[in-house]
Amino acid sequence: MIHEYYSNFPTFLYPMASSIMPHFPLLKPNFHTGTTKITQKSTVFLRSAARMDSSSSASANAPAESSAATTQDTVVQYVVLRRDLIDTWPLGSVVTQGCHASVAAIWTHKDDPDTLSYCSPPNLDSMHKVTLEVKGETQLLNLSEKLKAGGVAHKLWIEQPENFATCLATKPCPKSAVSSFFKKLKLCK
Repeated sequence: MIHEYYSNFPTFLYPMASSIMPHFPLLKPNFHTGTTKITQKSTVFLRSAARMDSSSSASANAPAESSAATTQDTVVQYVVLRRDLIDTWPLGSVVTQGCHASVAAIWTHKDDPDTLSYCSPPNLDSMHKVTLEVKGETQLLNLSEKLKAGGVAHKLWIEQPENFATCLATKPCPKSAVSSFFKKLKLCK
């Protein structure tokens, strides 16, 4: 029945679309022109269906895969703000400082494989950031030194013309490689 109803549907999309059309009627064939209109919402369903289709076929073809091979380490960017500034500055100003550090860390390491993966088109809508806080400038500077000693690439944002550290951001890194540096810090609330 699906084949008859959607006979003018583009053949290259038919295998995936035939499995989702009964459930998501967002793919709208135009029988007069032989074209198909895909709505913006249908793109989400197509992406989801493709993801589900590839994961189900992969698990069917290789049921004995180890869990280590199937789980990827999440690439994350840590942003650390100062609590003393959060309590005294306008919220927008503190958020702006974090944005400056985040963008600077990404741009400085734009050719790094983890940064390229983090900023790739398929991952743009699923970036992972962890925003933490330290008490003040001394703790921020100490954290920066620990990160340098541990070889963790980051950007310490120095506000100008005042010339003091307001926050820092790491370059995007696998969480397992850097999380130990941040385990004693609180989530910024």
